Parts: sequence; C-alpha cells; structure tokens
Amino acid sequence: MTSALGTRVVRGSLWLGAVNLVSKSSQMVVTLVLAALLTEGQLGAVALAVALVNLGQVVQSIGVYDVIGRTAGDPRRTAGTVLTLSVGAGIVLAGALVAVAGPLTAVLGTPDAAGLVRLAALGLPFSAAGGVQMGLMHRELDFRRRLLPDGGSAVLGAAVTVVLAACGAGPVSLVLGLLGTAVAQPLLGALAGGGVRPCWDTAAVREVLRWVAVVGPAAVVGALLVNLDYLAVGHVLGPAAVGVYSLAYRLAWVPYIMVAVVLGAVAFPVFTRLQRDGTPLAGAVTRFTRAVLVVTGGLYLALAVLADRVVLLGARWADAAGPLVLLSGYGAGICLLQIWYQAVKATGHVRRYLALETTHLGLLAAGLALLTHAGIGAVAVVQLGAAWLVVPLAWRVLAGLGVAPSAAELAGMVVRVLVACLAGAVPAMALARWSGESLPGALAEAAVLVAGYGGATLLLQRTALAELRRGGLR
Repeated sequence: MTSALGTRVVRGSLWLGAVNLVSKSSQMVVTLVLAALLTEGQLGAVALAVALVNLGQVVQSIGVYDVIGRTAGDPRRTAGTVLTLSVGAGIVLAGALVAVAGPLTAVLGTPDAAGLVRLAALGLPFSAAGGVQMGLMHRELDFRRRLLPDGGSAVLGAAVTVVLAACGAGPVSLVLGLLGTAVAQPLLGALAGGGVRPCWDTAAVREVLRWVAVVGPAAVVGALLVNLDYLAVGHVLGPAAVGVYSLAYRLAWVPYIMVAVVLGAVAFPVFTRLQRDGTPLAGAVTRFTRAVLVVTGGLYLALAVLADRVVLLGARWADAAGPLVLLSGYGAGICLLQIWYQAVKATGHVRRYLALETTHLGLLAAGLALLTHAGIGAVAVVQLGAAWLVVPLAWRVLAGLGVAPSAAELAGMVVRVLVACLAGAVPAMALARWSGESLPGALAEAAVLVAGYGGATLLLQRTALAELRRGGLR
C-alpha cells in the first residue's frame, strides 16, 4: 500500500471512528435508558420490531451500495441509479410490512409489536437514500462528511427516544427515535454536500443486477444471521426472554459496530483499490486483521469481566449476565469475519462469500432449532459456536485466494491478544472480590482492565503501533 493511501486509510479510520463513537454512543445511551425504564416484555417487543425492520433495510439494499465503491464507471451516475432502485424498493417494502405486521408479529409470539413494526417501516425509503450517500462517501474515503448525517441523525434520534421514554411513552419512544434518525440522515447528508440526484443508467442497472445476483442473497443471509436469534427466542420463549437476551446482545454488538464495522468500511474500498492497481492484498489484510483483534479484544474482555454488573440497570436483568459473557466471544469471532469478508468480496469471489455466509446461517439455524427451548444461555452458546466454526473456513478461503495472514502470523496475533487479556482480567477480577456490586466498583474494575490490557498491548504490539505511526497500513 502506498504511503499516500496508507495515510488516507488512517485518517479515514479515525474519522469513521469518530462518527461511530458519536452515533453508537447515542445508541448505547438509548439501550441503558430503555433497560432502566422498560420491562423485559416491552424491550422484547421493541427488539422484535427493530429486527423485522432491519431485515427490510437489508432486502431494500441487497448489497448494492458496494457497487458504488467498486464500479469502473461514473460513480455519481451509478449512485443516482442505485438511489432510484433502493428508494423504490424501500417504498414497496414499507407498504408490505405495514400490511403484514399483524399476522407476522402474532406468529412470532409478540402481537403487541404490530403497531411498532408499521411505524418503524415508514423509515425504510429514507434509510435507503442515506445508504446511497454513505456508499459514495466510502468510495472516496471521505468519512469526514459522514459526521453530520450519520452522527447528527443518531444524536437526534437518541434525544427523541430518551425524552419520550422519560415522559412515559414506553416502547413507541424507540421507534419514533429510529424514524427520526432515518428521516434526518439523508437531509443532513445533503447539507453536508453528499446529496445524490436520482437517475437511470442502463449500464449501471446491468452492473447492479450482476452484483445483486450473488451479493444480494448474501446480504439477506447476513441480516438473518443478525436477527434470526431474536425471532427464534420470541417464537419459542416469548417477549420477556427476548427483552433479556436483547440487552445482552445489544451490549455485545457495540464493539462490532464501533470497531469492526469501521475498519471494514475502510478496508473494502482500500482492498478494491489495491485490487484494481494489481497490488497484493495479503499485507493489508494482515494489518487490518491485527487491528481488529487488538482493539476488539480489549473491549470484549471488559464486557465479559463486567457482565455481572448488568444488575446495576435493575435486578430483573441479572439473567443477561451469562449470555453476555458468551456473546462477547461470539462478537470477537464476527469482528474477525467482518474484515475477512471484505477481502473476499474485494477479490471478486462473491460466491465464496455467499457460501461462507450460508454455511454460518445453516449452523445457526440448526443450533437454534435444537436448543432454543433450553433458554437464552443456550441461544448464546449456539451463536458462539456457529461463528467460530466459520472462522477457520473463512481463513481457508482467504488462503486459497492468496490473501490470508499466514497461520504462524495469525497464531502470534491471537497469543499476544490473549496475554494482554490475562494482564487486564486477572487484577480486575481480584479487585471485584472486595469492590462489591456498585457503580464505583465497576468503574474501578474497568480502569484496572484498561490499564492492564493497554499496558500489555503497548509492550506486545510495538511493531504494529510503529507501523501506524509511520503512516498506516503499508
């Protein structure tokens, strides 16, 4: 990777990290507020409604935003064509969800969520427009402009949710906040200079359809991977179980969204540019892999060690602690897969990406069918096992494409991260013996974790940190 591109990668990662820090911190605040104010059943109804609308968002986009980043044609005409297709699909899907919300939520065991689904579905066309704007910014590695539309809309939506929830609006507060986020994002994107005009380019449509033929199903499979557990828990165990499970899952999802998605969003345009230039990808894939392991390793360590402190949100959430520990391990696995999947897609071997995603979904569905009745802890075990069974398969695919980190190099990364985890976990767990179940005690444990893990990482990852200081992932 050239020095100039490496510098853009680092700057892009920092800007996108800042964007995600704003937007996902807002979501974390919302999660904590709702956990404090809603019952398990109410949070479960909201989680199922959001899961269904998330599936709709993926179906409306079906991976087409990636076309904007990889096209060799006019990117703005391609973006305008994608805008026309995606917003049109969003309108159709919103209408379909409004029509079937009643019977669909009844089948999932949460009929009270029907109104929430109908309301949230209205945001689909707006989120489609925002997605196209983000796709164009990603192609240009211009993540600075995402701060206003992405961060600003998230803060606005979070504020709406928190105010309404504090006023006693209940589950509808989150849905109205999500709707506000969806509507505000493309409007703020246009103000930030990222507006896209709808158009129709036949050549771009053909390119989109070729890409969608493979990546579209993979996107749907990916969405099912994220939401199938909610649907299974709701159908088998009921909305209260969904509420407890969703709290653990939302917390475990934070490092993935804040780190792996950021690095993946930067990695894909970088990998595709290197591929177009004929530059080998293996070095860049290795460095992105190391980055995601080091950063998410510390975050998931903190979640796992502090999992029992979830009772600070209320004793009713105590049953979320065990699943949170397991889902922390699951999160580490999908963070790794996020980076590797970008490399597979960038090489053009999207059918292999689809095969990996489909294998993951098959493992997850089989496990859920067998074990959901055993409770949310068993569901978390299924998630953990399915993710880590796919990790070696994904590495084999990368190795076959000649872009994988070597086995020795990957093992070295994992060992160094595990040693750093021990350096943080051991003193923190010792401190927990006498600190008690209090907020000051939790903060003290977190500080010890950060100091131990961070100090060990500085010692063990000196080479990687030196590379970053010299200007990036060269």
